[in-house]
Amino acid sequence: MNEEKLVKCLAQLGNITRLRIFRLLVKAGKEGLSVGKIQEKLVIPASTLSHHISKLLNLDLVKQERKGTVLNCFANYTLLDDVISELQDQCCLDDKSFIKDECTKV
Repeated sequence: MNEEKLVKCLAQLGNITRLRIFRLLVKAGKEGLSVGKIQEKLVIPASTLSHHISKLLNLDLVKQERKGTVLNCFANYTLLDDVISELQDQCCLDDKSFIKDECTKV
């Protein structure tokens, strides 16, 4: 993952509402959540939710799928793994006493 993409992903998740949306979707697992269910859980106006979901969609942090009249959202676990891996890969590189395998415990 290039630095620009990493910075954009982290910046979007730096917004409290988008972080809350993303956390809900990560917790929901592969089933995801409907937009209505997200709105219900966060108690925010539909227009506000739509704005924040669109920001997450633009970076591919979230995916959507329509089933009839229901619009479901899902966390993009592949991208989440890429973001986490990018940060972990840099963990303690300059610390010669640090054992790389310990980095996953940091």
